[in-house]
Amino acid sequence: MFRNISVIACSLFLTLSVHASQPATVPYHFTSVDIGGGGFVSGLIYHPTAQGLLYARTDVGGAYRWDQSTMHWTAITDWVSAADNNLLGIDSIAIDPSDANRVYLLSGTYNEPRSGYAAVMRSTDRGTRFQRADLPFKAGGNELGRGDGERLAVDPHDGRILFLGSRDAGLWRSDDYGSHWNKVASFPAVATSSSASAKTHTRSQAVGIVFVVFDPAGSAAGKPSNVLYAGVSTRETSLFRSTDGGRTWNAVSGQPVGLRPNHMVRAGDGSYYLSYGDEPGPDTMHDGAVWKYEPAVQRWTDVTPLPHVVGTPSGYGWGAIAVDPRDPNVVMTATFAHYNPKDELFRSTDGGHHWQEIFARSQFDYSDPVWTREHTPHWLASIAIDPHDADRVWFVTGYGVWMSTDMRQADHGGSVHWQFQDHGLEETVALDLVSPPQGAHLLSALGDLDGYKHDHLAVAQLQFTAPPRYANTESIDFAAAKPALIVRSGRLRKPFDPAIRVAYSRDGGEHWQAFASEPAQVGQAAGTIAVAADGSAVLWFPEEAPNAYVTHDFGKRWIPVQGLSSRARVLSDRVDPRRFYAYDGKARQVFVSRDGGEHFKPMAGALGERVKQAYVVEMRAAPDAAGVVYVSGLGLGLLRAKDDGSALTQLGGLADARDFGFGKPAPGSSLPTVFAAGEYAGIYGLYRSTDAGAHWLRIDDDAHRYGGERLVTGDPRVFGRVYFATSGRGLFYGDPADAAQP
Repeated sequence: MFRNISVIACSLFLTLSVHASQPATVPYHFTSVDIGGGGFVSGLIYHPTAQGLLYARTDVGGAYRWDQSTMHWTAITDWVSAADNNLLGIDSIAIDPSDANRVYLLSGTYNEPRSGYAAVMRSTDRGTRFQRADLPFKAGGNELGRGDGERLAVDPHDGRILFLGSRDAGLWRSDDYGSHWNKVASFPAVATSSSASAKTHTRSQAVGIVFVVFDPAGSAAGKPSNVLYAGVSTRETSLFRSTDGGRTWNAVSGQPVGLRPNHMVRAGDGSYYLSYGDEPGPDTMHDGAVWKYEPAVQRWTDVTPLPHVVGTPSGYGWGAIAVDPRDPNVVMTATFAHYNPKDELFRSTDGGHHWQEIFARSQFDYSDPVWTREHTPHWLASIAIDPHDADRVWFVTGYGVWMSTDMRQADHGGSVHWQFQDHGLEETVALDLVSPPQGAHLLSALGDLDGYKHDHLAVAQLQFTAPPRYANTESIDFAAAKPALIVRSGRLRKPFDPAIRVAYSRDGGEHWQAFASEPAQVGQAAGTIAVAADGSAVLWFPEEAPNAYVTHDFGKRWIPVQGLSSRARVLSDRVDPRRFYAYDGKARQVFVSRDGGEHFKPMAGALGERVKQAYVVEMRAAPDAAGVVYVSGLGLGLLRAKDDGSALTQLGGLADARDFGFGKPAPGSSLPTVFAAGEYAGIYGLYRSTDAGAHWLRIDDDAHRYGGERLVTGDPRVFGRVYFATSGRGLFYGDPADAAQP
């Protein structure tokens, strides 16, 4: 029905991509910068028979497998390349109950015109290698309803058969282990109707079919299951049942309407539990319920843990729901978007007749990582109970996963203890990185988590000290001649928080102080910030402001900047404190100021002409010379020029450089090492040059792509070390494989 791409991963990918012009390589060892989590883990799923086999999916950071012997998560999608970055949003995950080695991923981050199509990734070795089947529609791993599920399901009696609930293309079926897919034309049209969509503040998003659940009763191993269910995210009739293996579908009688289902789980006694919300989540829910369905007697029972009045919104919804595989009477569920005062976790040992609130009798270990003490569990979209150990229970949050190993203490009046188990599961999105020549080797500006001064790359630590505490730190810079002086700009947690969007530190990021004031009409967005090489001036261009501003006294007085376009990003010269630069990729212009940032003019000459013909992605000032800039971009490669636009030099054969940075010169050289993420000899990767671009060595490999490296910078104190951010897999640092690890 549509083309099937057979392989795209790991060793198989290596075999397919080798060609005569393969670039020279140097082996590198890459390690995560330990933050200890940070992103939304949107789903957990245990294999029912393989002890300790647990998978996690995330909204932008790929999928993981839990190793219980080492208490560590292993990423299973790090091979995804920059070209396929959209596949790191996992909209659903499925295991084969009859084959512990098979795992499936529904991959696709966004369901919008600019994004690529979805794919089903299938593995027969627990995620070590994958094969890929492209789909003729898109997924939404980072869209509304991403915590619902699971959309993808494997027939427990016949592993060849899978069903997939799409967001806007109905129900799909595969009869060959996910290699090929065909649409189930008989599924009700409500799955693709407007009622199965929801609105964000920017657009309407299709949510569609949010779960498929097989009923194993009535079928034997080796023969396809006859009965299965599918739920649609609609407030209309939403739950449908097939009794002929998915060929025809009918609405389940007596079901509740007025709310959207988000999860459905089967208990060992044949009953089902469903959670509902008025919205698909995770952003908001204003009402919800939990229902129990007993097909044998066609009975629906409202088992919502907290009292509620039908028709009167409770102010929150219900999300995750789980049943102990060994005891059908043990059920767990959680509120959703119950932000005030907090979300709550509930447990029943009598099939939903009575509930106890677990967090009220819980103790949380905040020692590792320590920053979790400042966060409250929210977005509890998935709960997993170990099929072999009823005491081991997990729940997800918007910033990682918590695990308990003594859950049954709650059944006897005792306390439940929780540990934050994100070792190896790094899911953050960095917005800026710097590596100063003294102090901490790395400082990061992060989305959702503010930012970190990474004193130890292998130890998770506290975020930047408050005040201020930003939802996003979006830009950070240091004074090259006074590197203990750091400035940063950030986005507030709430629009009405006290207006602190810029801050500075005089001790390398240990302590922070707000600027004395902020210019009027700067809006809520942080924009970019730069500090002069000697710390004498700070240039700030708030994203929503009509122009940039410069201050010489940390905000006591702001001087409006002249000559910049409204979308320009600002940076400072690393040697001359009077020079600042800016670039506007959309307008295809680069700018220079030689009077401390008060006046800018477009760069002319050969550089200005080249920039007009391409798309600027990044601009950096040379670390070792005044008035020298490097510019990268699509169709530009990597260029070096004087700031009057003259003396333009192309750095080797690097094409379409997405980002780059500088590190310590090689032994015996005075030239800064250049690291760049781009295309060389037809292969996109991470490259290093120690001779001003005359030669490039590839330092990543096809098994370690992380969806494409971005925000690349080197370490000025450690030769060969590179830092880079990913689009959802956190931060990494790399050293030559044969180098001693400082």
